[in-house]
Amino acid sequence: QVQLVESGGGLVQAGGSLRLACAPSGRTFSGYTMGWFRQAPGKEREFVATINWSGDSTYYADSVKGRFTISRDNAENTVYLQMNSLKPEDTAVYYCAARRGYASVNYYDTQPGKYNYWGQGAQVTVSS
Repeated sequence: QVQLVESGGGLVQAGGSLRLACAPSGRTFSGYTMGWFRQAPGKEREFVATINWSGDSTYYADSVKGRFTISRDNAENTVYLQMNSLKPEDTAVYYCAARRGYASVNYYDTQPGKYNYWGQGAQVTVSS
């Protein structure tokens, strides 16, 4: 069982930046594709970004492309989501997710149902 713990959420003004981090509790990320999703009040959970095990393949939602960067440090056993140029519409609870896999990521990895493990979520609020 993989337990994921997110950190780094908070309140920021539009145009600002935040960095989220996700680390597993009790085991390593070895062999896991990692993803970030978000859910705003009254909306379905939506894909944000994903990264493969080795960190050389990433895939982003169009809404965040060019503003957000997903990365991972396997030595530190942590995956990050750097969020720049934040907009009020980025306000949501952000979730880290993991699934077994070594391959490059693609559209398949944007589906929440493909992930086996989820964090508890971190609130990100962007004020206008």
